[in-house]
Amino acid sequence: MAQNPPPLYLFTGLGADERMFQNLTLHHPNPQHIKWITPLKNESLPAYAQRLLVQIKPSARPPVLIGLSFGGIIAQEVAKLIPVEKVILLSSLASANDLQLYLRAAGKLKFHQWLPFPFLGQWQAPTAWVFGAKTKTAKHLLASIIQETDLAFLRWSLGQILTWQQTRPAPNCVIIHGERDKILPVPQQANVQVVKDGEHLMLLNQPAEVSRLLNQALL
Repeated sequence: MAQNPPPLYLFTGLGADERMFQNLTLHHPNPQHIKWITPLKNESLPAYAQRLLVQIKPSARPPVLIGLSFGGIIAQEVAKLIPVEKVILLSSLASANDLQLYLRAAGKLKFHQWLPFPFLGQWQAPTAWVFGAKTKTAKHLLASIIQETDLAFLRWSLGQILTWQQTRPAPNCVIIHGERDKILPVPQQANVQVVKDGEHLMLLNQPAEVSRLLNQALL
């Protein structure tokens, strides 16, 4: 990393916190974690991103944004509001076109508004399989995050994912995605860096490889 690296901000996944990044080794002196805030009633994604800007401090250099899953969508929305040096996507969408057609249809039908989210905590084994949480630590962390996530925030953010309108990736975008991601398929974009056997939570299961790719992108 250069002597004066750009500020680095990390946007975690839907309802998750900085624990998702705990296994990574980033060659940066001071990565900052963006904290989720409660969305306002009927708040749009751009408006929500605008309210997150108070957590990004003014700096001489534009920041680098790393976004995991839903955090990647938010990072790209933030990049529309301020100059950024780079956006790095982990297990995320680079555009709405990368979302499966049946999920886009589900968004139009407002499928997310009646999903039985409270029962997710009772389906720990299937949920862990879908997310690719393989180790005992990863399974415990996933179960904890599901239990702690606010239901209203979960429904709002899932609705934003299913109805996102972006047609192309953010400028200066680096895409890192797991080969076997069951939640979001590998984006059909140029220069995607695919992690072999990686799943949605590859940063917990394969932190060394994900760290290597991230540090390469930060350089």
